[in-house]
Amino acid sequence: MRLHRNLTQVIRQFLLPDLFTVRWCRWLLPALFVASVSGCAVVAVADAAVTVVATGVKVTAKAVGAAADVVIPDGDDK
Repeated sequence: MRLHRNLTQVIRQFLLPDLFTVRWCRWLLPALFVASVSGCAVVAVADAAVTVVATGVKVTAKAVGAAADVVIPDGDDK
């Protein structure tokens, strides 16, 4: 019976986490998860912003090009 008690104490000491470890992991793991997900969100927002700006520049360039074609004659009268 004494061997069983000693073996149980050894198992509890080395295999089961203590309360500090459980509390630490309870905050650390979700924090790491949120940090990794928020990085993806930042990249997605930045990508969307770049897409909007690029589209705006393209539309503006086409409008300026069309206005220049109307104002400046190029000699291609058909």
